[in-house]
Amino acid sequence: MATVDVLRDNIIDKLLTISNKEYLSALNQLVESSSVEKGFVNLSAEQISMLKLSDQDIENGRLISQDQLDKNDLEWLKEK
Repeated sequence: MATVDVLRDNIIDKLLTISNKEYLSALNQLVESSSVEKGFVNLSAEQISMLKLSDQDIENGRLISQDQLDKNDLEWLKEK
């Protein structure tokens, strides 16, 4: 998978070849409407509680590897 910088550079290279003003204007509106606002995310009490539980799991070594999780998922799917 390409890194963000590579993707951004590829998009910029392609944009530089576009001369259609209406097309560029539409792309500009799309980018402006989807830009991420920087700042804090307000979490609900339930989300904060889940994050605290996750921290406790990590501190107490209650972890599972991605490989084991994948195996568990496959077993679960076979049961369905």
